[in-house]
Amino acid sequence: MRTTAIAAILVVCAATSGLAQSTDVTQWRGANRDGVVTGFTAPATWPEQLTQRWKVEVGSGYATPLVVGNRVYVFARQADDEVMLALDAATGKQIWRTGYAAPFEMNSAAKPHGPGPKSTPAFSNGRLYSIGMTGTVTAFDAASGKQLWQKPGTMPVPMYTSHAFSPIVEGGTVIFHVGGHDKGALTAYDVNTGAVRWTWAGDGPGYGSPIVGAFGGVRQLVTITQGKLVGVDAATGAALWERPLVSPNFTNSITPVKFGDSVIVWGHGGPMTAVTIARRDNKWVAETAWENADLPGRMSNSVLDGDVMFGLTSRNMGQYYGVDAKSGKTLWSSDPRQAGNVAMQRAGNTIFALENDGELVIFRTSRAGFDVVKRYKVADTDTWTQPALSGNRIFVKDLSSLTLWTLN
Repeated sequence: MRTTAIAAILVVCAATSGLAQSTDVTQWRGANRDGVVTGFTAPATWPEQLTQRWKVEVGSGYATPLVVGNRVYVFARQADDEVMLALDAATGKQIWRTGYAAPFEMNSAAKPHGPGPKSTPAFSNGRLYSIGMTGTVTAFDAASGKQLWQKPGTMPVPMYTSHAFSPIVEGGTVIFHVGGHDKGALTAYDVNTGAVRWTWAGDGPGYGSPIVGAFGGVRQLVTITQGKLVGVDAATGAALWERPLVSPNFTNSITPVKFGDSVIVWGHGGPMTAVTIARRDNKWVAETAWENADLPGRMSNSVLDGDVMFGLTSRNMGQYYGVDAKSGKTLWSSDPRQAGNVAMQRAGNTIFALENDGELVIFRTSRAGFDVVKRYKVADTDTWTQPALSGNRIFVKDLSSLTLWTLN
């Protein structure tokens, strides 16, 4: 009896541990940087309203809140400081705050975007890694908030939204695109010491974030820059391939989407393009598989469900769409004037789409059309930040506050 009871306890503990890990939000666009989350079960009946558990002021900025266990980590600006905050996930109570001086004046053309920060930190092995508006790179101890190492920023900064490239942890390094508007390098820092492990200086930073995945049997970091789509060896930084990705004022800002041995990308306002990456005659090539000029992209990122991709095009003041990722064929598009920007996540066949006006749209993945389930108002000010979906908890960052919403 005693052995059976112990075995049962171990099974429960293992299941609970797995659930805790699966619902953590540790970086930009989730565990695989694809906007897909696990650990959420759609209710049989969606409530008429979500339940607000707490709301706290945290400061300005568009960084996605990270959720790890019973803590929420927020990277924000308070006055002239960039701060990292740890909050109790159940109550919103502050556990620790660490900041550093980061006075910053936006370019006049970019002032409506706000003073940031706009890059989502990365959590790995008990540490947090961030990059601020002026390019300051910092490593924090997640338990205490202690600053472990820091690299100063450089001027001039990228013109429009400043640094918006969200870091990625890979093979004992944390990778950033540092530097100013017309220069700067992809840089891999040692996670423990901050020592530079490799750099690639082929172009200045764009405003989007990278992915890492296997292409042609080689693990590659694929990212957009000011005027290119590039692939580098994730372990060494060696340049493998590149191709032009030109947009007005060098404002490329969308994270590539991996689909098999291809990536789907957009230049700012340009057509949706699938690029197949392969190695031929001992050389890497990145060739166009298809283009869809009817669905230009601007800032909103997309999500896949099988071979169908869902997102929001900038056409007609914002239309949701479904696209066949194999052929590039448009399967459907919604009515126009939906939103200026949307932050999307998929949980199973449910998509959470947080629009920039504070409305959360819930719809089902479908090849047939825009299948809306519910719409919820979750903020009274603009919401340009990717929400953090953890279990049945939805953490929403607006201009200056963070709110926890739950399903009843």
